[in-house]
Amino acid sequence: MSLWLTLLAQADGTQQGGAPSWFQFLPFILLGLMVVMFMRTSARQKRELQNALSSLKKNDKVVTSAGILGVVVALKENEDEVTLKTDDASNTRIRVLKSSIVKIVSGDQTTGETKTS
Repeated sequence: MSLWLTLLAQADGTQQGGAPSWFQFLPFILLGLMVVMFMRTSARQKRELQNALSSLKKNDKVVTSAGILGVVVALKENEDEVTLKTDDASNTRIRVLKSSIVKIVSGDQTTGETKTS
């Protein structure tokens, strides 16, 4: 590490053993880069979710923010409302806002699920 500082000091014109003046701002620069990368990733994920929600259709399997698993039965585009069927046996249905859907599992069948006849 001291070799690195020595080379930087000589390149910057400071005395040997002292760090260049810009070197003290390095942690802030790195922190700024990390924040920018985090914001870009977050914005990309939000954009992908919005695109998926706009292409939501009947029979899509979804997960809500409350952890409820269901199949889309009906969509009300004007009211931003979705009706989910949560249980096949009792035909239980709930209405949720489209914004509460956090994940679309699949269209017709989840990965790894097999149909038995």
